[in-house]
Amino acid sequence: MSPEEAAMMQAYMEAGTPGAPHQALAKTAGDYDLSIRSWNAPDAPPTVESGTATRTMILDGRVMAEQVKSQMHGQPFTGHGMQGYDNVTGKYWSTWNDSMSTGLMVSQGECDKDGACTFTGSWHDPVSKQEVASRMTTRWTSPTVEVFEMYAPGPDGKEMKMMEITYTRK
Repeated sequence: MSPEEAAMMQAYMEAGTPGAPHQALAKTAGDYDLSIRSWNAPDAPPTVESGTATRTMILDGRVMAEQVKSQMHGQPFTGHGMQGYDNVTGKYWSTWNDSMSTGLMVSQGECDKDGACTFTGSWHDPVSKQEVASRMTTRWTSPTVEVFEMYAPGPDGKEMKMMEITYTRK
């Protein structure tokens, strides 16, 4: 192997080796009960529903996969998300798709030492067909409870809270 090939191989090895951020994600693996609140307008009361989530590490500890089952506006709902940490960019990333769309939401963000994260991302709105920017936050309020919040433009174009999911570890 030439020195250039050896350097390239080393870069790939470093990019693919799980580290502390991946170990932090692994600590969130498990089964959860969900309490879901969603808003269609800033002044409207939220819709309240429940569900379950299962989180597992995949790809030899590189990626957290999440399966969600719940109701959304009274309809059966399933979702699949993945979250990881990119050693190359130094950023966390997330993907989401669910039974309400055939599209994909992609987000990127940062997490602090306590596991509180802020992501920004986008998806394509099924009604307008336009890309919608969003902001998501997560924080642990106790060792067994995580709160996820999602914000996006409301009817007036200003950011509003669209969803809040409380995850309670079983």
